[in-house]
Amino acid sequence: MERCLVRLLRSRALRSSRAFAPRSLLKRSVIWSGSEPVRHMATVCSEGVFRHVSLREVLTPCQTSILQKWNRGFASDAGSIEVVVPFMGDSVPDGTLAAILKQPGDTVDVDEVIAQIETDKVTIDVRSTEAGTIEKLTVKEGDTVTPGTKVAIIAKGKTSGEHTSVSKEPAEQTSAPKSSEPATAPPPEPPSPAIKAQEKPVEKPKQFTPSQKPGGVAPTEPQLPPKDRERRVPMTRLRKRVATRLKDAQNTFALLTTFNEIDMTNLMALRLQYKDAFLEKHGVKLGFMSGFVKAAVSALQQQPVVNAVIDGDDIIYRDYIDISIAVGTGKGLVVPVVRGADKLSFAEIEKTINLLGKKANDGTISIDDMAGGTFTVSNGGVYGSLLSTPIINPPQSAILGMHAIQQRPMVVGGEIKARPMMFVALTYDHRLIDGREAVLFLRRVKDVVEDPRRLLLDI
Repeated sequence: MERCLVRLLRSRALRSSRAFAPRSLLKRSVIWSGSEPVRHMATVCSEGVFRHVSLREVLTPCQTSILQKWNRGFASDAGSIEVVVPFMGDSVPDGTLAAILKQPGDTVDVDEVIAQIETDKVTIDVRSTEAGTIEKLTVKEGDTVTPGTKVAIIAKGKTSGEHTSVSKEPAEQTSAPKSSEPATAPPPEPPSPAIKAQEKPVEKPKQFTPSQKPGGVAPTEPQLPPKDRERRVPMTRLRKRVATRLKDAQNTFALLTTFNEIDMTNLMALRLQYKDAFLEKHGVKLGFMSGFVKAAVSALQQQPVVNAVIDGDDIIYRDYIDISIAVGTGKGLVVPVVRGADKLSFAEIEKTINLLGKKANDGTISIDDMAGGTFTVSNGGVYGSLLSTPIINPPQSAILGMHAIQQRPMVVGGEIKARPMMFVALTYDHRLIDGREAVLFLRRVKDVVEDPRRLLLDI
């Protein structure tokens, strides 16, 4: 019966969906935990590019209802369902349960967030598949979870306050025995301080002895003794990932940085003249980032080696340009990708950057939004940085750093005038890119930004 339903869903999705090209291919895959399905995925191939999406994204409402009925068949006979960790991506095997937003006795609606999982790339929401009341939580904050891990048990349907109080009573009853056990301990209270006194000197050496380090971990910060006015906070997975990738870049790449300065007069005048008309027509503000992305695209087309990457003993040249935009968030640095930047207009680039930036700051950005990327643009100028040497985002081969705009005296036509100037930096992998290509690349960025008319004339 299961196979018949899958064939039915696949055939209907292929016939009815208009979102895919005629040569699109839809496959169904289910991730299992024990005897229950965790999540139903579809592999979509369009123009030779494969990506994983949920079946709910490609099925019609009628087909989704059929899938929901199929899923309900795996619920327990008692009218309760299990909420499990969803599929987090091919490159994300596990995550840390960062926050539990609902407690036993709380009511939830369909698709309401119950918990949040922090991975080394993004934050993933665990959502309820049915409306009801949370009966039990099977994990706690800080636990490491994998796709299919049971998070909560939900009693389906709306419940009265009586059920809520009943659901809380078992927790109190379970905690009562725990409190009653210490209550039976008063007789041995006198020896307990002696035991604690014996345990303390044993625990302290364990915390500071190198033999306690599993797997030969190098003795670093955890060995520092505690001091007043200091607090120790564990690193988030995202921060660990950023630290690892940046250090790997330093250890692997032959990093070299070249600099130049750009006169922003013409681009600022262009923005000032057309910003109102641009906003009225496209519904998005005209910023400097779209101008630098278009300049980087033009430079990458003239110097394709900057868009290439080393893979073993080979060099991979890309005939497409996907620009990663570095975005700083409260949780760490993320790099969403503007795909096909060479085919986008100024307005399309601005809309894409605004959308990705909003998702990054809201914590709703997905792994697919950050996957890939052939070249990175980082704008430290928004924070006031005057000059820096950015680090390459592996496995890319170069990164362009923008900085703050300052009025500086410049010689223009034999006269000294105040001009809005910006320093730009290109850090590149010298194993692949020679100084000539790097300097010409940055020079092309300078020429296009200083005179955007070059893009229209292709000169």
